[in-house]
Amino acid sequence: MSGPGRALIINADDLGYDPAVTRGILRAMHEGIVSSATLMVNTPYAEAAAHEARGLSIGLHFNLSRGLPVWAAFPGESLQGGAFSEPLAPHLPPDVVEAEALAQLERLDVLLGQPATHVDVHKHLHQHPGVFEGLARAARALRLPVRSTSPDMRRALRAHGVRTNDHFLGEAGAEAWWTLERLEEHLATLPEAGVIELMCHPGYAPETVRSGYARQREVELATFLHPRARLALTRLGVKPTGYRVLTRPG
Repeated sequence: MSGPGRALIINADDLGYDPAVTRGILRAMHEGIVSSATLMVNTPYAEAAAHEARGLSIGLHFNLSRGLPVWAAFPGESLQGGAFSEPLAPHLPPDVVEAEALAQLERLDVLLGQPATHVDVHKHLHQHPGVFEGLARAARALRLPVRSTSPDMRRALRAHGVRTNDHFLGEAGAEAWWTLERLEEHLATLPEAGVIELMCHPGYAPETVRSGYARQREVELATFLHPRARLALTRLGVKPTGYRVLTRPG
């Protein structure tokens, strides 16, 4: 982002991953400070999630690590038992990644009744060269921003003509990342300029899907619903927005 302005995007990953996760994300958007989310379109719960999320700021949570491909011609030798495999994903050719990205984006458009605001990647698999190249091609063709998670990725996306955030905050691990105290600390020390994405994983513990990030989601949900979180933003004079800030004219 050029100029002295600052924009904060608080994006919840994993919409459509599981019904309970979806409920939590939508609550965090309607009642809390989460301003954007990304939808998995190749799960059994994607259609219901998209229906509930219509009108919100929603991008694609590009998924190459679990579930079935959307592209009908996805090569079987790159799948395991007909489904995506996280260990195989880093070895996908860019042409395959590009075709699958375009297919998932088209499905999002159909399910949501509106185009994606941007793209991010489940498990950050675009850290791998083939996935990065294929996704960058698809994003450039559709003029969509892509989440960057590091300065090197940021430079590479821009070299491909793809818009991206200027700063990135967030993680997921054995413990809940966004406690209220950590959120307040990071909000108090935000960069003074640029587009900042704060990635988060609020939700209720998954009902149907096994996940290493389960009860941690409920801690994050409580964080982003807490009145102190909104108060911290008010003190800063910051109103969270979505990735359209990178594609609006002017």
